[in-house]
Amino acid sequence: MNEPMGPMIVQSDLSVLLDVHAPRFEEAREVLGAFALLEKSPEHLHTYRITPLSLWNASAAGLAPDDVVASLIEYSRYDVPRDIPFIVKDTMSRFGALVLRDAGKEGPEPSLPSDSAAAQDGIAPQLLLVCRDGDLERRIRSDKGLGKWLSPSKGGFSLRLVDRGTVKIELLKRGWPVRDEASLREGKPFPLSLKFGDGESGWKMRPYQTEAVTTFVGGNRPGSGYGVIVLPCGSGKTIVGMAAMAALGQTTLIITTNIAAVHQWRDELLDKTDIDPEMIGEYTGAVKKIKPITIATYQILTWRPDKNADFPHFGILRREQWGLIVCDEVHLLPAPVFRVVAELQAVRRLGLTATLVREDGREEDVFCLIGPKRYDVPWKELEKKGFIAEAWCKEIRIPMDDGTRLSYAVAAQRAKIRIAAENRMKEVVVRSLAEHHAGEGILVIGQYIEQLKRYAAMLDAPLITGATPEAEREALYGAFRAGEVRLLVVSKVANFAIDLPDASVAIQISGSFGSRQEEAQRLGRILRPKQQNSFFYSLVSRYSVEEEFADNRRRFLIEQGYRYAIETWDE
Repeated sequence: MNEPMGPMIVQSDLSVLLDVHAPRFEEAREVLGAFALLEKSPEHLHTYRITPLSLWNASAAGLAPDDVVASLIEYSRYDVPRDIPFIVKDTMSRFGALVLRDAGKEGPEPSLPSDSAAAQDGIAPQLLLVCRDGDLERRIRSDKGLGKWLSPSKGGFSLRLVDRGTVKIELLKRGWPVRDEASLREGKPFPLSLKFGDGESGWKMRPYQTEAVTTFVGGNRPGSGYGVIVLPCGSGKTIVGMAAMAALGQTTLIITTNIAAVHQWRDELLDKTDIDPEMIGEYTGAVKKIKPITIATYQILTWRPDKNADFPHFGILRREQWGLIVCDEVHLLPAPVFRVVAELQAVRRLGLTATLVREDGREEDVFCLIGPKRYDVPWKELEKKGFIAEAWCKEIRIPMDDGTRLSYAVAAQRAKIRIAAENRMKEVVVRSLAEHHAGEGILVIGQYIEQLKRYAAMLDAPLITGATPEAEREALYGAFRAGEVRLLVVSKVANFAIDLPDASVAIQISGSFGSRQEEAQRLGRILRPKQQNSFFYSLVSRYSVEEEFADNRRRFLIEQGYRYAIETWDE
């Protein structure tokens, strides 16, 4: 029976509006988050969307179709559209129609080339895809595109272990998610404990962090032990990862974006756990030590001498008997060069990210390669409770001088992007903002190296780019954390996995074509909890293509619930 003031409004286009001011809002939000995707969370009405992927996420977590329908009916203010129950049940029925298992559990070993590395691991070198529907099996058998990976076998289709991730992605493209039950094994034991400490230097788990770990570990619930946790930058994703490691007590491989992030993980582990420093290994271009807890970069795992060669470092790490794989910034994983990392999914695997948004629309790849989304919490909810800083977002539209306007008018489209980004009038605004926020932790962030060099010289500030030696980069980050340096000019290398807790002002002078993912990461640089508010400025050349890009980013931030103001700059 519908409540007169039920918090949900379920619409026939599979969107669900959630009234923030209605009774049982908190309760309904928790229920809805289990099977719908949060799209927008401004002040009054949050918008969710029920998608095939969100329903398959729910199925993977053990939620039944009848549970989803019952929740929609219970919390809906009006009658649920008549087609919704059918769509929910029909979509969720697809999950489980295809099951991936170790070969040999059903029928004989398939006649495929063996995977010697997998055999040394003690993992079945070949897998079996079981179809529970005759028509679906015939469709797969006649699909020539799948024939390069799948071979008919007794009980289903056989495939090589190394094709596991690719097959799951290809089947999802065809509307059929795979329930992966193959080779989820135990790793070598390696117990560790979190150390919380006392007094001002002490810390404790926040409630949402504990919930995230509990949801991931999951006891004996179906599909527990693999999946993605989505939390805002600054909310302590690293702590969630360490707590999961402590809960499982097994050897762990942590994969992250760059050497600076590797060292941050190591520092956090030494600061917040009882791990002996000798038990932490680094596997990067500079150091290659494998220990019970090993931290590696995506780049080293996917390096190879040429495009036809094997991935030597990937093979070495894959032979270890890991109990947990932690993929930091997991939204990067689906990129083709990183997909080989997915073959490490033979064990428990945890993805950590601030946003699953990808500009190429391939969020579903993460579902295939790591697992379903297990936990998510809106950015603004953590801000309200003081767990991340309150942020004010402002877009400043800046005119171009006569010469720049003329160059822009006659330029080709791609050239227009750079001309607008490097508008020299922005320098006046940056200097003014830097003076206004003097003494605060300021990051000036941009896309183009020559532009960044000019700003570093103008502001007499250190510059960090991809070419900055690692030792110098870490020394500058350390000086910023210590308050010895209050302004850094940084390229996109600072987008990911950099912990600068005192940064409270970000000035974005150029970016990647309106990327929402980049906007989330850059905003995240200033969201660590602190005494003062944080400010995020985006500088945009007026009457240019940058306004179009900014509009895309602006919608994303407003959808996350942030205040966003637009003003023009006049000389």
